[in-house]
Amino acid sequence: MSNLLNIGIITQARMTSTRLPGKVLLFLGSKPILQYHLDRLQQSNLPIFIATTTNHSDDPLVGFAQAHQIPFYRGDEQNVLSRYYECAKQNNLDVIVRVTSDCPLIDGNLIAAAVQEYLQTPDKQLYLSNCLVRTYPRGFDFEIFSFALLEEAYLKANITSDLEHVTPYINQNKSGQVHFSHFTQPEDKSQYRITLDTPEDFALIRILIQQYKAHQLSANEIIALLDAHPELVRINAAVEQKKV
Repeated sequence: MSNLLNIGIITQARMTSTRLPGKVLLFLGSKPILQYHLDRLQQSNLPIFIATTTNHSDDPLVGFAQAHQIPFYRGDEQNVLSRYYECAKQNNLDVIVRVTSDCPLIDGNLIAAAVQEYLQTPDKQLYLSNCLVRTYPRGFDFEIFSFALLEEAYLKANITSDLEHVTPYINQNKSGQVHFSHFTQPEDKSQYRITLDTPEDFALIRILIQQYKAHQLSANEIIALLDAHPELVRINAAVEQKKV
């Protein structure tokens, strides 16, 4: 695959999350969660796009994007797959990195390394992620795939869960043509949770950022911090991840 490809990160965001409404614009110190997320993604040196909805409830997200000069696309709340497709098409992306905005400590350098690994294979059918074979904590999640795979999913996916969650049509290989690569680390740290979906998650992320400056640390340094402080891990250990 050529390095001349147009590669971009699309992060999905909305204000109507059920367990912690408005979570991505909750403030920690002087800036909202979404700003931490975007600051971390910028370490990848890739362009970033926000995919949000046409709902009036998401007007504040659009206002944030406009104020910070971040390109955005507004689409259907339930059909997130169409949002990604239209956003990627509008911005002429050849390769998409999919992330979600409730990951304020996501590591842009990790994404950059994964993109370089993805580009080693000249294969439009390739799907690379750290989500299917999970060794990283939840909150560092990313998926990398071609516009060709995204377009096929957009044209052929027709069940609700495929439309709501963007990539099941791809990562469940419903076309039978997808080739998989798994971005992993030697030691399994998937038991840790640093994504934001509940008040317990917010309590942990607040401590990590305010007391330990985790927003300035690498993924490996954050993992080492959690290894050293089991009392922090216990804060949100009982939270169950929503099922896809």
